[in-house]
Amino acid sequence: MLTDWDDAYVNAAYIPDGDQYPARWPVAAAAFRAGLAPDEFREGLAYGPHPRERVDLFLPGARPEGLVVYVHGGYWKAFDRGDWSHLAGGLMARGWAVALVGYPLAPEVRISGITRSVTAAAIAAAAAVPAGPLHIAGHSAGGHLAARLVCDDSGLPDSARARLGRVLAISGLHDLRPLMRTAMNEIFRLDAAEAAAESPALRAPLPGVKVHAWVGDLERPEFVRQTTLIANVWTGLGADMAQTIEPGRHHFDVIEALTDPGSALVAALVGEAR
Repeated sequence: MLTDWDDAYVNAAYIPDGDQYPARWPVAAAAFRAGLAPDEFREGLAYGPHPRERVDLFLPGARPEGLVVYVHGGYWKAFDRGDWSHLAGGLMARGWAVALVGYPLAPEVRISGITRSVTAAAIAAAAAVPAGPLHIAGHSAGGHLAARLVCDDSGLPDSARARLGRVLAISGLHDLRPLMRTAMNEIFRLDAAEAAAESPALRAPLPGVKVHAWVGDLERPEFVRQTTLIANVWTGLGADMAQTIEPGRHHFDVIEALTDPGSALVAALVGEAR
């Protein structure tokens, strides 16, 4: 029986040089932005009054094939959109526009409030790139938020829902109830009602959306369990659902494949692989 829930959600301590990854990400992101042409990058599109309610848009040279809205991780309490710009590289090379979402963090806002912000961000990004399909992706807490956007109570308007194609939830947390047993809940302030309401695995998905739950096989067992959980539950609810447990990947490097236009992760997101 699992008794140490804090340890279950620790990542860096179980990854070689895990504490060095957070410093690398903004450096790679800044280098990627520096290499873009002026018409390929629109920084800080506001979608709400909070200073963190901003979206960075990355636009390929040609007419976009579609739009991917990407939501970063950080346990709903860390990082910002500018730390992840390089993850747009693989998709841009394939002709897709990418919106990297910033959002207010806990403890200033609750997770339910973050869900509302990310929904507003997706709506604003879809309006800014109005042509082509709309796909949604996210990692870790962002994987939760990506799946949350396509639950049965989604705040996306009909115009955005009509464009929805694929959702890629990478290493997501889909049942938030165990987090109430962690010390982090002093920051989240989850109670039973909010944890249930904000858990994609406890809700039904929107009809017609293709969902892919992805996780590395070297990740903490709880992240693998959470990924398998939503795959099982949403399959049982009739979703077009796929699951990948990627060999040799851990929680911090599983997203690196988004920089590679030929990767299986990018193929899954743009719709070339199931």
